[in-house]
Amino acid sequence: MIFRKAKLAILEAALDDGAELTPGRSQFQDAVARLRRNKAAVVSLLMLILLVVFAIAGPWFIPHNYEDPDWAAFRAPPSLEGGHWFGTDQNGRDLLARTLFGTRVSLLVALIATVVSVVIGVSYGAIAGYVGGRVDQAMMRFVDIMYALPYILFVILLMVIFGRNVFLLFAAIGALEWLTMARIVRGQTLSIKQREYIEAARASGLGTTAIIFRHIVPNLVGSVVIYATLTIPEIVVVESFLSYLGFGIQEPLTSLGTLIAEGADVLEVLPWLLWFPAAFLVVLLLSLLFIGDGLRDAFDARDR
Repeated sequence: MIFRKAKLAILEAALDDGAELTPGRSQFQDAVARLRRNKAAVVSLLMLILLVVFAIAGPWFIPHNYEDPDWAAFRAPPSLEGGHWFGTDQNGRDLLARTLFGTRVSLLVALIATVVSVVIGVSYGAIAGYVGGRVDQAMMRFVDIMYALPYILFVILLMVIFGRNVFLLFAAIGALEWLTMARIVRGQTLSIKQREYIEAARASGLGTTAIIFRHIVPNLVGSVVIYATLTIPEIVVVESFLSYLGFGIQEPLTSLGTLIAEGADVLEVLPWLLWFPAAFLVVLLLSLLFIGDGLRDAFDARDR
């Protein structure tokens, strides 16, 4: 995937030990203070919040539903006076309402798939790294095999076999996005399990599961947050690409990818059908990427 190598490099950089903290502040507080000084990340965070609020609350203040046609306004261009600020599509449906609803769906797919990938990746990587030995080798060889599979083709194959279902889309994308996190967490676990407090936990009689999820996983919060922030835009792109190909969100639902696909088909006749959904997608992706870059800088010990 486009983001996979960059994401791996960013996560590895973000997990370097030996940070020097500001006296009187914890590592997390120090990272938050550094993030606030990153103007690009702060502006991107504000843009993302505005976009999310607009997508969630906007439809309540729009007199048009995303799937109901306006019989008097087929293919209407954008107009402040006509009630359709983004215009209408070839079926008379309000593009603003459809764009906001599509943003909701794209974000929902990305968030749920990211949660799935984080849960699987962190658990898998922590278990492999802590147990070690042949178990670790076998688990990581499976990850290598999964990396070798063509990602998009595999998701499309799942959609063809099991049907075009939104929940399947969540599962298909999330179940294949955990590989990078598993490798990163496994590497960090190999280092963390040698530390004194892990030895003390073993000596006190704690079991493997308790040590992994009570002592190792909490020390990986920084990497998990960065990973999640960088995974969301990747999943948004994947969902948009699948919808563009016709394998993603289907009518009557819509997503940014579906809207972009519809707009691309009539670009020469109704260009606004592509302009506005594409603009929302670009703003969403850039905001998430700048936030992820800001988090990387905040948690990267070599930049402190």
